[in-house]
Amino acid sequence: MSDPLYLSLWFSDFSGPEMLPHAYSVLQQFPFSAQRPGVTYLALHPVSWNEATVLERKFPGGIDPGQATLIAAELIHDDYAYLFEAYWDLWTPEQTSGNWVLAPAPVRFIVQGEEFDEKAYEQTGHVQVDFGSDAYFLQPDTSLNDQTQAKIRDNVAKLVDFSSKVEKHSGANSRLLWSESEDNLAQKLIARLQRVQ
Repeated sequence: MSDPLYLSLWFSDFSGPEMLPHAYSVLQQFPFSAQRPGVTYLALHPVSWNEATVLERKFPGGIDPGQATLIAAELIHDDYAYLFEAYWDLWTPEQTSGNWVLAPAPVRFIVQGEEFDEKAYEQTGHVQVDFGSDAYFLQPDTSLNDQTQAKIRDNVAKLVDFSSKVEKHSGANSRLLWSESEDNLAQKLIARLQRVQ
């Protein structure tokens, strides 16, 4: 069974003026999709997720992460959350043919001010990267063969490369890769790939 997969990042200083430079440093490490490049959506949420957004912008052609953070910076508050959506290219089997294609997969970057939603950042991170389903990295419904293993390895390598770059270049002092079921992705991956032997 697949689970949502997240990367949570915490920073030593995440007060108002520091929030978006940190968010930008994370976005800079992201390998944007060649087919759907840049940030495609931006939303600003005041106080909590229950409140209506104060700004929503769609960018069908995608915009540079620097432009997106500049738009968000016009309304910088410690009790706001900033949602950036983007895509990266991951290997996925086509439903009809079963052929593997490199297709855009959505990723959400959630930037939470320290006063937003009763300090939710303490649990989920100042910046939380929502990768969507871990099925991209496990392919649980696909029969295992050499090609499937190669495509899974390529997707996992992209995840590991992005996580490593974020650790080195974003200034985060703590990070955690996790899923809602709290199952360890590495253990799930090892279990999945061992089934073929």
